[in-house]
Amino acid sequence: MAAASITGFWAVSVLLSLTPGADWAYAISAGLRHRTVVPAVAGMVGGHALHVVIVAAGVAALVARFPMALTVLTLVGAAYLVWLGVLTLLRPGLPQAGEELPTESWARRLLTGTGVSGLNPKVFLLILVLLPQFTDSTSHWPLGIQILTLGAVHLATCTVVYLAVGTGARRVLRTRPTAAKLVTRASGVAMTVIGVTLVVQQLTGQI
Repeated sequence: MAAASITGFWAVSVLLSLTPGADWAYAISAGLRHRTVVPAVAGMVGGHALHVVIVAAGVAALVARFPMALTVLTLVGAAYLVWLGVLTLLRPGLPQAGEELPTESWARRLLTGTGVSGLNPKVFLLILVLLPQFTDSTSHWPLGIQILTLGAVHLATCTVVYLAVGTGARRVLRTRPTAAKLVTRASGVAMTVIGVTLVVQQLTGQI
């Protein structure tokens, strides 16, 4: 597999990872509410990894033949994002400097992060459309291995960006409670709006 293909994909992956969305919103929320963002980020990256494996295994082609499967995924993912966003809006309480809120377990934050990206059909469609474009049909590497390699590059990029976003939010805003609460509520609104938008797009046949 040509190094140019991997480098080109990496550049695209960086741009996509730097685009705010549901993952960013959850990373910021986790950064402001918990001592560490590692479990939340690990969960979100795990969700991306799930999509990569699905595409590499060729299951994506099967899903594409049955639109109802993607419809169900979209509606479930949208409902999850709306629920998480509303929950964030209803409980925006943040600790003061030097204080910690009663924290969720690592396992729960890991599962929540996995749900945020793993149930996001936009992530699935993005990986489904993007990864194959950077594969090389003349390469000695099997197609599945090429996709997994590109996927690993994408996962590494997401990890760095999400850790930076969550940790940056914590360090910059934790000593500014008013600003932190506004950002947390904005994250809740973002997740809710993204979820509602997914539903609307699905119902109007734009996905």
